[in-house]
Amino acid sequence: MKTGLFAGSFDPFTIGHMSIVRRALPLFDRLIIGIGVNETKQCMMTPMQRKEAIERIFEGDDRVSVMTYSGLTADFARTMGAEYIVKGVRSVRDFEAEREQADINRMLSGVETILLPAEPGLDCVSSSVVRELSHFGKDVSALLPGKE
Repeated sequence: MKTGLFAGSFDPFTIGHMSIVRRALPLFDRLIIGIGVNETKQCMMTPMQRKEAIERIFEGDDRVSVMTYSGLTADFARTMGAEYIVKGVRSVRDFEAEREQADINRMLSGVETILLPAEPGLDCVSSSVVRELSHFGKDVSALLPGKE
């Protein structure tokens, strides 16, 4: 069974994240959406709220599981038996940061990283943009997935 780990903070889980999951699913028998918990990071939603929201989106799809974790993503991937870490990239800046992280993760655990570029039109969608727009009372529903 080929397992992938899509790791991030997902605060909140956006249509950009949904696009990455949809495009990664055919590559794996099982895809774990790993919500990294960083206690020093100011978040809009608790880890449990994020987990429950993402589980509702993928309810009924046995290929997807949602888990929270703390610590290094490479360690979590190895613990979960994931052969690959999946990450989305929106820009050259994202690519450079994710490539460096991929190199470290491979060195630490032997886990490879698959980088998927954002679909056209989704490269401006990020959790931080959604949080900021929401903070100023803007309707962000078009940037958040509904139940598929």
